[in-house]
Parts: sequence; structure tokens; C-alpha cells
Amino acid sequence: MSLIQLPVREASARAEKAVQEKITAQTLLAKKQARQPITALTAYDYPTARLVDQAGIDLLLVGDSLGMAVLGYDSTLPVTLDEMLHHTRAVRRAVQRALLVADMPFGSYQVSTEQAVANALRFIKEAGAEAVKIEGGRNRAALVSTLTQAEIAVVGHIGLTPQSVHRMGYRVQGRSIAAIDDLLSDALALEAAGAIAIVLECVPREVAAHITAALAIPTIGIGAGPECDGQILVFHDLVNLTNTTPAKFVRQYADMGALLTGAIARYRDDVTAHNFPSDAESYHLPAAIADTLAAPFATEVPLERCK
Repeated sequence: MSLIQLPVREASARAEKAVQEKITAQTLLAKKQARQPITALTAYDYPTARLVDQAGIDLLLVGDSLGMAVLGYDSTLPVTLDEMLHHTRAVRRAVQRALLVADMPFGSYQVSTEQAVANALRFIKEAGAEAVKIEGGRNRAALVSTLTQAEIAVVGHIGLTPQSVHRMGYRVQGRSIAAIDDLLSDALALEAAGAIAIVLECVPREVAAHITAALAIPTIGIGAGPECDGQILVFHDLVNLTNTTPAKFVRQYADMGALLTGAIARYRDDVTAHNFPSDAESYHLPAAIADTLAAPFATEVPLERCK
């Protein structure tokens, strides 16, 4: 073995180990402290989660955005607890490295603290989530504290909160001094309550930078500018599987919609033209049995068998 090659192999081994290292809440905190960007994506099923995890994404969110991305709803509001648990279980089977976070859907934590804790426990015990995400600021601080005391890690979510669509709409938040102060107060309250990270959605870049600098815990931005400690996008937006006009903050890295549509059309054309399946794509009998099957019947059926 060449001594010159040894450091290269050791470096490769260290890199491979780093990719496989399990991501935890402590990992995210260490990344913030080291100014290392945190990567996050959504996933709603086993094959997508496997791809995302193998690509080395740090945080994988089973978001209630699956309502629009997968289930065909008009918003996140109809998504049920059972649907979220079902999809989280599927994702859990694929994830080896990423921190797995599950959204608590609308109605699963608003009625009472007792109900919220019971539902959050189901995500941990039944679905294998390692943290839950809830929307809201200071009004959720007491709940975050209770969940944290119950050994349930919580990711907060402020700014544009889709479960509040009927109250705030889909608009950029934090455009006035008063609104900025509210957002900062929300973030600090969630941090004090024990949140391990906070999603900042659709807030001005300058506001997100201000909040990120004020917090000891990581911020994960979506439409919140590059100064956040990490970034998250919806997987289906990333690869153009939504069949809608993307938001301003979405960068599309592939056009899977066009790719899949083309593949399906080629399959349709091959079937209708009798080009699929081919002989090579078919199974065959052993020659002796095939010859017997192909041979004409040598004898007639006896008359007595027809009576």
C-alpha cells in the first residue's frame, strides 16, 4: 500500500462516517454554533425519504403540507392525525441518519394540553418521530414547555403559519416594527420554553437575520432569506411535482413533472403500438412443454366421455 494513498483513504473514511453520523437536536445546535448550514426537506413516503436521507439531508420533516402535495387537499387544514401518523410511519422505515420531525396537524394540539401531549406521544411511540413541530408563538410557549418536560422534542414554527390561513392568509409576515417585535418575542418565548429549533416562514430577510442572531437555538428558513441557520423546502416543490406556480422562494432543481409525464407517454405509446412487452421481457416455458402446448391434438375425445 502506498503511504501517499493512506491519508486519502483515511479522509474518505472520515467523510463517509460523517455522512452516516446520526443527526440529533444536539447536532443541529452544534451546527449553529459552528456556523455550519443545516439542510432540511420534507418527505411523505418511503421511497422519497430514502432518497432524501441517503443524500445527506440533516432534518427530514413529514409536513402537513402533504395535504396539498400528496392528498390533493386545498390547504393543510383537512389533514388528520391518522393521516400524519400513517405517513410518518412510512418515512420512519427509510430514515437512517436524518432527524425525523413530524407536523402535528390542525386540531391535534389546539383543544387541550392533555390532548396535545397524548397526540404528540403517538408520533414518538407509534410513528417513530424524534420531534414534533407545532405552529404558533407565545401562545404555544406553555405547550412547548409541557411537551419538553414530557421528553418530547419540539420544533416551533412562526411567521406565516399555514394552519392560520383563515386568519392571516398566505402573506409575508413581519413587515412593520410592531410585527417584527411580535415575531422576536414569539421566537424568544419558544426558545425559553425548550424548543430545539424554530421554522421561520415567509418573513423578510432582515427580520429573519435579526431573529437568528438573537436566538441560541437554530432557525430553519423557508422564504426567510439566507441568514437563517438552515433552509427547508417542500420536496415536491424542489423537483416540480406540484403542478402549480412555485412561490418566490422556491428554487427548482429538477423537472420531475416533465420527466415522468414523458416516460408515461412513451409507455402508453409502446403498449398501443404492441412494442411492449417484447419477447425478451416475457417469460417462456421449457422447450419440451412449449412444443407439447403448440402441437395439435392427436386424438379425438372418445364418444363415451361425451355421454
